[in-house]
Amino acid sequence: MRNRASSDIYGVIAEFTTPEALIAAAHRARQAGYARMDAYSPFPIEEVIEEVAPGNTGVPLLVLIMGLTGALTGFSIQYFGNVIDWPMNIGGRPINLSNWPAMIPITFELGILFAAFTAAISMVILNGLPMPYHPVFNAPNFERASQDGFFLCIEATDPLFDRAQTSQFLRMLGPTQVSEVAH
Repeated sequence: MRNRASSDIYGVIAEFTTPEALIAAAHRARQAGYARMDAYSPFPIEEVIEEVAPGNTGVPLLVLIMGLTGALTGFSIQYFGNVIDWPMNIGGRPINLSNWPAMIPITFELGILFAAFTAAISMVILNGLPMPYHPVFNAPNFERASQDGFFLCIEATDPLFDRAQTSQFLRMLGPTQVSEVAH
């Protein structure tokens, strides 16, 4: 049985010299079964994102649901105001649902508004922002992640994490340095 995450360690981090080495390491870690890991580099690397990304976050479905909710809200407010609460026959307009084309602009705008706010708010929440401090800042040479360093961190919350075995696994991938990251 694997050791569960201890409270004094965030994970084990490995430093690589090239983006290709980071891509290969992330791929091998995913093949080995590690799921809770993250990569840090001075620029986005599409292949690494595919390996370390958690997959479906549920944001697209949430944005769709809230967009439809916004559209339904916009339509309902207009219908209530024009047909139920304050019906007025101006210029021979019908006072029923056959007037729906006039309600499309507001319906569309509220749908977009709800969807956009949902996307922005869920992005902030799911990314854990604001986060002025992160445990990987304690890793040796981590300041190079914004210059010319490439790092792969396997988190202690991973089901396969074991201090010794994970450190040994990362050393087999050919990094320049492997170290534990304290909380």
